[in-house]
Amino acid sequence: MKTSTAIGAVARHVGEEKAIELVARAGFDAFDLSMTSMFRYDKAACRLFDSDHPFRGKDYLAFARRLGRIGRDCGIVCNQSHAPFPVKRKEIREWLQHALECTAEAGGRICVVHPNNDLTAEENAEMYAELLPFAKGCGVKIATENMWNWDKEQDRAAFAACATTQSFIEHIRAVNDPYLVACVDIGHAEMMGECVSAAEMIRGLGSAVQALHIHDNDKWKDSHQLPYTMQIDFEAVLRALKDIDYQGDFTLEVGGEHINVGGGSEEALLARLSEMYAAVRRMADRFVSM
Repeated sequence: MKTSTAIGAVARHVGEEKAIELVARAGFDAFDLSMTSMFRYDKAACRLFDSDHPFRGKDYLAFARRLGRIGRDCGIVCNQSHAPFPVKRKEIREWLQHALECTAEAGGRICVVHPNNDLTAEENAEMYAELLPFAKGCGVKIATENMWNWDKEQDRAAFAACATTQSFIEHIRAVNDPYLVACVDIGHAEMMGECVSAAEMIRGLGSAVQALHIHDNDKWKDSHQLPYTMQIDFEAVLRALKDIDYQGDFTLEVGGEHINVGGGSEEALLARLSEMYAAVRRMADRFVSM
């Protein structure tokens, strides 16, 4: 049972190459290649800024290939990736094939591509159907993810694409292709209150669940904290994963708030990553022992 973590928050301090080295030193088996750095998006202002990141440069494939090689030299692999978002922005959607290519070059098997929060399953299926032939050519599966919107009046998460078990199932069925799979974001599911739980969503999706984003929260806000530090019942999540005979990896998506504690020095980053590894290794070992 491989353990993995997204490298985006660490890479903001030291770059992707060093981030992968630190992830390996912390004990992880794999890394999740975040490509959100292709763009800088101000969510509050809904404003998109350009980026001079190597993922956007003419040698982007060589850069992705180098990251995969660095991982292998350190004894870990790229297990999955995350494409840039929000896909409702045309400028970002135009780079999704680019993200699939980078995933393949780094050695990843799955690329998470968000749905458009505000579209139906049938409408989102059009985007995935356009991408799938290219994804198959790269040998990379696309994973859609459960999302959320925010109700400012109620001050809580509100419905978005794949936010409920039924909506998630509708998205998978609308595409009906083995190269479109499910990435269940544990924290996003638990934000939805009585509408859904992560365990319910996992059981409902069954074998479609081939990737995870693991993090903790207070079942209200999307805080992306370390597992076992807030309110999510991970024992229930693990039982659900066991029930569906989950065959994927255990991948953390802990946010920058945790990573930034202690500053951005290599020593501080390694300490945070080591804490993260201990938490996800605990989960993986518990899953195996069930």
